[in-house]
Amino acid sequence: MKRVAAIDCGTNSIRLLVADLDPATGELKDLDRRMQIVRLGQGVDRTGRLAPEALERTFAACREYAAVIRELGAEAVRFVATSASRDAENRDAFVRGVVDILGVEPEVITGDQEAEFSFVGATKELTGRTDLDTPYLVVDIGGGSTEFVLGADAVRAARSVDIGCVRMTERHLVRDGAVLADPPGEERIGAIKADIDRALDEAAATVPLDETATLVGLAGSVTTIAAIALDLREYDSEAIHHSRVPLAKVREITDHLLTTTHEQRAAIPAVHPGRVDVIGAGALVLLTIMERVGAGEVVVSEHDILDGIAWSCAYGDA
Repeated sequence: MKRVAAIDCGTNSIRLLVADLDPATGELKDLDRRMQIVRLGQGVDRTGRLAPEALERTFAACREYAAVIRELGAEAVRFVATSASRDAENRDAFVRGVVDILGVEPEVITGDQEAEFSFVGATKELTGRTDLDTPYLVVDIGGGSTEFVLGADAVRAARSVDIGCVRMTERHLVRDGAVLADPPGEERIGAIKADIDRALDEAAATVPLDETATLVGLAGSVTTIAAIALDLREYDSEAIHHSRVPLAKVREITDHLLTTTHEQRAAIPAVHPGRVDVIGAGALVLLTIMERVGAGEVVVSEHDILDGIAWSCAYGDA
């Protein structure tokens, strides 16, 4: 067994996994898995820069994670940064801060690399299951981007496109920090849907979406929808992991999220406070994907890019 630490820093959240892994058996044993909403991508779509307060929130989480990594004694650490830091003009300040705190340089990976990690993390446990057909389409809906990966035993095609719950919210529902309409109304929902449709056309140019046999959904928007579908009073990762949410239920939840106020969404027990403003857009991304690929359900995975990063450490790719 090899003890590794993986950090996934996205547009909306930063997550840590410390785990013992056995490359020979494919076993992954969690020692610590945690997440904080830091909104690193706050305003990036509008300004092109990481906001000082967003950087400080992220660095505070990094200091907490550094203490956990030291306590558990990870042999290898890999820090992967995704869409927001890839887009920002002042990403050097982000890199310097992470190196000072954690002693490792964040890898600002490409969308294709994101897709590879997501696929490995999401499908490693699905190998050999007879109740799920292949190829899988793994869809990782992040804050700033969404990755599409099609494959079975290995990746056949992958594409990252710039749609995500934070990016869509900030582009269509917020201006200068102020909410434009709550609930958003049909016109703004239609504008988000048009952006998603254009992005799906872009993804389909590389990934044959119509070949999807099983849709596997990853990341916070998807797991939150699963938690709502399961009517969980509090978040339960074991109940959510590998749950299957029918298309009709995703449509019902999406309609509800897009027609309720901030206060009403905040009252839903399964919705993390940091996702209240962005979960409607995230749900619409998932629903539009399901309708586009003809998926009758989405298989929800709690194991995603974070687990893929950990496996890369175990195989000596870090």
